[in-house]
Amino acid sequence: MNRSGVLNFLSSILVVIVGLLIGFIILLISDSGQALPAFATILTFGASSMRNAGDVLLFATPIILTGLSVAFAFRTGLFNIGASGQFTFGGFVAIFIGVEFLFLPPPIRILASIIAAALAGALWGAIPGLLKAYRNVHEVISCIMTNYIGMFFVNFLIINHLFDQGRGTSTRMPSDSNLPTMGLEHIFRDNIRASHVNSGIIITILIVILVYIILEKTTFGYELKACGFNKEAAKYAGINENRNIIFSMMISGALAGTAGALNFMNGTGLSMSIVDALAMEGFTGISVAFLGLNHPIGIIFSGILVSYLYLGGARMQLFGFSIEIVEIVISIIIYFCAFVFLVKSFLGNAIKNFGKKDEKSKKQDVSKGGTAV
Repeated sequence: MNRSGVLNFLSSILVVIVGLLIGFIILLISDSGQALPAFATILTFGASSMRNAGDVLLFATPIILTGLSVAFAFRTGLFNIGASGQFTFGGFVAIFIGVEFLFLPPPIRILASIIAAALAGALWGAIPGLLKAYRNVHEVISCIMTNYIGMFFVNFLIINHLFDQGRGTSTRMPSDSNLPTMGLEHIFRDNIRASHVNSGIIITILIVILVYIILEKTTFGYELKACGFNKEAAKYAGINENRNIIFSMMISGALAGTAGALNFMNGTGLSMSIVDALAMEGFTGISVAFLGLNHPIGIIFSGILVSYLYLGGARMQLFGFSIEIVEIVISIIIYFCAFVFLVKSFLGNAIKNFGKKDEKSKKQDVSKGGTAV
């Protein structure tokens, strides 16, 4: 591993450790007697059994993709804070296909749900892309707008097309519209209980690899990154800046929309609630992207780590901590990950300054030795 890789690794590990320490301090203040066992649960729950490990992968599936969505835009000079709305819109379309298109054979229906969700996310991502390209509207402003429009629009569509009167939510996905498990339930299980982990995690890893190839190995990816690094230089080189802005936001939206599909097709009976709250997966994806330093492969590991910490933290209620304290601790641990770039810069400067001082002292020693002679 080169110097840059070591610096990236140390930065990511350091922010997680600091976030955990701050979370532990809050637990000590809340209940010093139960703080240690509760903190131990955060660190060990996900690895305490194969079933729990499977649940970590299950929860990691959508946030890896929303993290990839944020990272893809960031690598091309844009900040896609609209992953939440794209996730919600894609999730609704996937449920709609799964519920209303029962005339299709299950394999085709599952594939259609994923593709339709990706297209829905791409459509929702294209809105801030178009506004940025042709009206110079900052993508953060327009993404916030599309997040809330998407949330209320989906609520309207659920009430009018997929409303379950008995549960007050959207209709659940039929069992044959869910993702196949591909035998993973035989691996991630505890005796008679099996995790719901499914082919979604495999699809996610394949998408990550595809995005990595696009960004690092293709001319199209080079042009997208060139616009992100230096728009003026890219424009001078003949790269169509407006086209790349739109394509970047559409691809980012498609990734978040796919995350919505995989989330609601996971076989756990999830449905969409009619609430005035944005999907947390979109915002957790920001921390996942930053913790993975916006590198597609790094995001796989950061997504799994965030999922691991979240599932362990959610068990702290068993030790008498109120749900508010639980949410505070989880939020601090996860969202502290967003400081990774600041920590990386600090470490880089510290190492650089240390190197300069070391070099200066060596020159002084050589100088003194020469004088003595």
